[in-house]
Amino acid sequence: MNTTLKEVIAGKGSNVISVSPDTEATDAIKIMVKNGISSLLVMENEKVIGIFSDKDFSCKVINENRLTETILVSEIMSTPVCAIRPDQSIADAMSVMTTKRIRHLPVMVDKQLVGLISIGDLVKAIIKEQQETIDELEHYIHY
Repeated sequence: MNTTLKEVIAGKGSNVISVSPDTEATDAIKIMVKNGISSLLVMENEKVIGIFSDKDFSCKVINENRLTETILVSEIMSTPVCAIRPDQSIADAMSVMTTKRIRHLPVMVDKQLVGLISIGDLVKAIIKEQQETIDELEHYIHY
C-alpha cells in the first residue's frame, strides 16, 4: 500500500492552528499547551511564512536566557518553510523530515495550505499500513 498525504490528512483532519508573526512567543506557547501540540504555523495574509515550535522556543529563548524579554514569534520562528504536496507519499514526507531534521511539514497545493503533518502522523499511518498488510496475509494463509 502506498498511502498519500492526502489520505493522512483526511484521516486526521485539516484543521491547522496558526498565529501571526506579531504574536508574543509566550502566548504562542500557551496556545500550543492548550491544544496539546508542539508547533504552530505562522501565517500572514493567509500565507505560511514560518513555523514556530517548542524547539524554537527552548533553543532561542530559554537557552539564550532571554526569558525576561518580550519576544515575538517572528524573531524566533523557523524559516524558510519546507512544504510537500498532498499527492506525495508518506515515504516522501519522511525523507524530507529526516533530511531537514524537522518534525512538522505543511501540505500545500500552489502555495495554498491544505494541512499540516507531523512525524507522529506519519508513524501512525505506517503502522496502519503494516497492520493492513499483516491482516491480508493472515487472511490469505487461513483460506
